[in-house]
Amino acid sequence: MTEVRTGLGWDTHRLAWGLDLILGGVRVPSERGQLGHSDADVLSHAITDALLGAAALGDIGMLFPDTDPQWKGADSAVFLAEAVRRVRAAGFTIVNVDSTVILEKPKLKDYRLTIREALAKTVGIDIDRVSVKFKTAEGVGPVGELRSSEAQAIVTIAR
Repeated sequence: MTEVRTGLGWDTHRLAWGLDLILGGVRVPSERGQLGHSDADVLSHAITDALLGAAALGDIGMLFPDTDPQWKGADSAVFLAEAVRRVRAAGFTIVNVDSTVILEKPKLKDYRLTIREALAKTVGIDIDRVSVKFKTAEGVGPVGELRSSEAQAIVTIAR
């Protein structure tokens, strides 16, 4: 019998002037970028947590604590790749990734394919199994007030 599991991930980071906006490993031109200990890629962080959660392997903070100087400015694709490695080492296959980025500005639709391609490559699955959606917060709350960004992800794994 096949065992199927689902994992949920969420992340948020403050936005600040003059920083890079990185989503799924892709630099997106923007006046504001994400502030964090690593490169603050909310999308990669949410997917990393979803994968680790699905396999009951902890969370991103357990593996890559923001108190550890070795992760200062780190590429979040490293975090995602390590989560993938651990999930596979536990005997799972990654079935699909579904994600949503919540960000007021800039508009992201022109980056959807590039982000999906980058994520598919890092996760090691076909692009038709990676979904990335974009939403705004309609001017409400910290995201709507251009103070932060968020991402949500759900993954399915099987063994």
